[in-house]
Amino acid sequence: MKIKELLKNRPVITIGPDDTISAAVQKLVEHNRGSLPVIDSKGDLVGIITERDIVRKCFAHSESCDNTKVRNVMTKEVVIGTLEDDADYAVMAMKEKRIRHLPIVENKKVVGMVSMRDLLDVQLANCKVEVRYSQLLPRRTQRPIV
Repeated sequence: MKIKELLKNRPVITIGPDDTISAAVQKLVEHNRGSLPVIDSKGDLVGIITERDIVRKCFAHSESCDNTKVRNVMTKEVVIGTLEDDADYAVMAMKEKRIRHLPIVENKKVVGMVSMRDLLDVQLANCKVEVRYSQLLPRRTQRPIV
């Protein structure tokens, strides 16, 4: 399956490098995303910022989210995919680089985002399972120690 077939009809939500971490957090929450591509004034991809980046690089150093710029926290070396890549490429790239979000780029412009969850949804589309909860598991009776 090609990436272009996998992309959902969701708009790409981006942020600029000079925006604050507070603005990034607000967008992540508002749009229920785990990452945001960082684009410059020309619309070119210059980085990516994830929830993990924010926690590890901002909160861990007790920096103010109101004053810290996205450019100081974002990942600058961004692994990307293209519309013509196979879903297998996306899975392998994410696994190898230990990432969960892959910007899909055409001519330096972000045209979509694929997450590990998107790829898992495709793989599991034909699987049906019954979800079990811990409260429903039978309780073991304790045997006396002899």
